[in-house]
Amino acid sequence: MSDIRVRFAPSPTGKVHIGNIRAAIYNWLYARHTGGKFLLRIEDTDLERSTPEAIKVLMDCMKWLGLDWDEEVFYQTKNAKRHLEVVDSLLASGHAYKVEKTSREGKTGVVTMFRMPKEGVIEFDDIVKGHMAKKAEDVQDFAIVRSDGSPIFHIANVVDDIDQGVTHIIRGDDHVENTFKHICIFKALGAPVPKYGHLSMIVNAQGKPYSKRDGAAFVGEYKDQGYLPEALFNYLLLLGWNPGDDREVLSREEMVELFDLEKVHVTAAKFDLKKLQWMNGEYIKKIPHERFVEEVKSRAGEAPAHDGAWWDYLADQLQVRTKFLNDIPSMVKCFVSDDYEFDPKAVEKRLAKDGVKELLLDLVERFGGVAEPDWLAPKLEELVKGLSQGNGMGPWVHPIRVAVSGRGEGIGLFEMLQLLGKEKTLARLKSAAETKAK
Repeated sequence: MSDIRVRFAPSPTGKVHIGNIRAAIYNWLYARHTGGKFLLRIEDTDLERSTPEAIKVLMDCMKWLGLDWDEEVFYQTKNAKRHLEVVDSLLASGHAYKVEKTSREGKTGVVTMFRMPKEGVIEFDDIVKGHMAKKAEDVQDFAIVRSDGSPIFHIANVVDDIDQGVTHIIRGDDHVENTFKHICIFKALGAPVPKYGHLSMIVNAQGKPYSKRDGAAFVGEYKDQGYLPEALFNYLLLLGWNPGDDREVLSREEMVELFDLEKVHVTAAKFDLKKLQWMNGEYIKKIPHERFVEEVKSRAGEAPAHDGAWWDYLADQLQVRTKFLNDIPSMVKCFVSDDYEFDPKAVEKRLAKDGVKELLLDLVERFGGVAEPDWLAPKLEELVKGLSQGNGMGPWVHPIRVAVSGRGEGIGLFEMLQLLGKEKTLARLKSAAETKAK
C-alpha cells in the first residue's frame, strides 16, 4: 500500500460545480492508481451555506458518480479549537501578529495576521505546471483569524491538511496564489510541505471559465437531464487528461490503471457539450439488455399489454439511438399510445405536398394485402423497395414515418411498422391521408 493521501475539500452550497467534481475525480483516481487514500473533508465553516441539506447534496453527487472515500468524513468546524491553538503557536514564534483593522462596514476589531518572510523566494515543483516561483516580498501579510475570533480559510486549510496527513494537494489553478501563502504556513509550523498539482480551468468556447451562463454547470443538472454517471465521470476525466492513445470511452478499471498526474494537461480544457452527449449515448449502448428493457418499460407510461418479445425488439431498436434516458418517453409515445403529437415542421415538409394523400391511400391498399404472419420489417421494406423501382425509397419512407409517428426521425421505419402492427399502421396512414396530407 502507498502512503499517498489526497483529499477533496469542498465547501458545500447545495450545488456541486463540474469543475470541483473534476478535481474530486482526479484525486480519487490518483489515490486508487497509487493504492493511497482518498479523503473527504467538508469545509463547513460558512454555516449559512453549508447546511445539512447542502452536505447531503454533495455526498449524493459523489455516490452517484462512484467516488467512494476512505476513512471518516472530516468536518472542518470540528477542528476549530485546534486551528486557534496553532495560531497561538504562530503568535508565540513571531510568525503571526495582531493588528486593529476597520472593515468595509466601518467596524473596528483585532485581526490576526500571518507574517510573510520579506526575503527569498517561495518555490515549488507543481506536478502539472512545473516549477513555480515567486519573491516572498511580493506576497503581503494576510489575515488568518477574523476579528470575531473565527479562523480564516488559509490557516484552517493548512492545519487540516497537516492533521489528515495529506501528502498531495490536487486542486484548481485558481488556488496557485494561495499555495505560495500556504507553503509559508507549513514551513512556519515545521510541517512537511505536500506536493501540489494545480488543474487548469474548464472553459467555454470563448476560452472563459465555464459557468451556468454557458449551460448546465452543476452535477445535479446533468443527472436530471438523463446523463449516466459513468458518462459524466469519463467525460470530465478527459477534460485535461487522456490515456495517450485514441481511446475515449474507458472502463473504470482502465481509468484507474492509466491515470497519471504527470499526464494532466497544462492548458485550459474546453467544454464540448456535443462530445458529452455522444459519450452518454455510447454508455447507454453498454447498458445490459435486460436493464435497458426495464428502463424502457418504466418510462413508457401506461402502455398496452405486449409480450416480452415485443419489448425486447423495441428496446433493441431504441438502445443504439438513445442519447438520454429522459428521451425514452417521447421516443416510445407513438408505440404505446395513439395520443401522440405531430411535429408541424415534419407535417409541412413531408405530408403537406401535392400527391401525398394519394400515395398514403395507395399504401393502405398495398399494406392491406400483406398477411399478418408476414408483417415483418424485411417484408415491408421489400414491398416499398419494389414501388421505388431502384430510384430510392425517400418519397415513400418520409411520408410514412410522419404519418404513423408524427415525427421526422426515429428508429428504422420498417422496424417501426413491425412494432406498430398491421391494424394500427393502416389506421394511421388512412387518418393522416384524410387530415394532414394534400
